[in-house]
Amino acid sequence: MRIAIGNDHTAVELKNIIREHLEKKGYEVINIGTDSGESCDYPVYGKKVGTCVASGEADLGIAVCGTGIGISLAANKVKGIRACVCSEPYSARLSRQHNNTNVLAFGARVVGSEMAKMIVDEWLGAKFEGGRHARRVGQIMEIENEGSV
Repeated sequence: MRIAIGNDHTAVELKNIIREHLEKKGYEVINIGTDSGESCDYPVYGKKVGTCVASGEADLGIAVCGTGIGISLAANKVKGIRACVCSEPYSARLSRQHNNTNVLAFGARVVGSEMAKMIVDEWLGAKFEGGRHARRVGQIMEIENEGSV
């Protein structure tokens, strides 16, 4: 499985920790974030992660900025992306099971590295349940495609 990981300047250290964690678990990681601590704009990296996933270059994406909010908003502007911000593992798992999320976001100023690893592991370990959730995800995609349900 290929996972794109993108970040802004606030999340270089956490991105590298997560990248190493993923590689140890056998995932192929596509690093599309900055490796510099110099101030940069999170929307650029949110779009890169979203585009990488939407194009099929990556199977899933992880986006990290200070809070995870801004970078997830940018990723969600890419057609076909369902990004979620999670600060704990339970929501991460349910986001995959119920919402079929394809981009996970969290904040380097919000969660520590061990919590981030737990969030990532729960998210990656969960599978979309389909059923009634498929109908709802379909409605979300209708909004994206047509502007209404």
